[in-house]
Amino acid sequence: MARRYLLDFEKPLVELEKQIEQIRELARDSEVDVSQQLLQLETLAARRREEIFKALSPAEKIQVARHPQRPSTLDFIQMFCDDWIELHGDRNSSDDSALVGGIARIDETAVLLIGQQKGRDTKENVKRNFGMAKPGGYRKALRLMNHADRFGLPIIAFIDTPGAYAGLLAEEQGQGEAIAVNLREMFRLKVPIIATVIGEGGSGGALGIGVADRLLMFEHSVYTVASPEACASILWRDSSKAPDAAAALKITGSDLISLGIVDEVIEEPAGGNNWAPLQAGESLKIAILRHLGELMKLDVKKLRENRYKKFRKIGSFLEPNSQEGQLTK
Repeated sequence: MARRYLLDFEKPLVELEKQIEQIRELARDSEVDVSQQLLQLETLAARRREEIFKALSPAEKIQVARHPQRPSTLDFIQMFCDDWIELHGDRNSSDDSALVGGIARIDETAVLLIGQQKGRDTKENVKRNFGMAKPGGYRKALRLMNHADRFGLPIIAFIDTPGAYAGLLAEEQGQGEAIAVNLREMFRLKVPIIATVIGEGGSGGALGIGVADRLLMFEHSVYTVASPEACASILWRDSSKAPDAAAALKITGSDLISLGIVDEVIEEPAGGNNWAPLQAGESLKIAILRHLGELMKLDVKKLRENRYKKFRKIGSFLEPNSQEGQLTK
């Protein structure tokens, strides 16, 4: 059994986990029946884990979203997609491994899948550039989305990135232009687009594949214009104030659904998706198929019109002391 990586706020569970493992070893090494004690401890651990995760702060949710054992784009594809064929290259200069894409089937529906891909360890993270795509990655995504549009394949996007790569070479290669073109072009696509924030959705790097008809996110995922660390450094010149920035940025699912940015928050297993990845995959599959069924009933004109209206509404709000009905932007 792989060793679980426990976050700081999960430390109260450490002693219980040790006791459970000791009892399991005892059961393996002897004929003593310890099933009752094991059940009691596992029930207690599950209850405490649920209590902890029900009361997470925004800063703690970021830790869950960045958990190294959290299911990735390729994990979810393997869980509920059949006949997966990965497609490579932007047909210009490169194949960015931080952003993966290809065609597959979800049940009987053929789809195109794209998403950022992080690594499990340092070596893989270096290869994947920690899920931070370069211009070639966004151009590859657009090439694949145009392919989907040509052949009538719905687009399923998985968002999991701290942001687009901000290195000098990426800027020289047109990082901002590549993301901006994706934003523009995704509005004209004639096929349904569903995007899900499966981990960390950061800045324009997330939005570069996030112009969707339906935007979903997992309960402990985060979606933000800038990382709390960056925000704290900008506002207070002090990155230690990141927890304050996380609360102010309104980055959690409950915040974003109330603001009309996210369409559905998918509940996670107790302890987060890393505790029960197969259960998380099944929940995501059900949500995707439900929204896809609704979107595929719309004609192209209505689909694109709704997509445009959805994003035009974002950023509009009513001032608390304004006259009723007076819209402020």
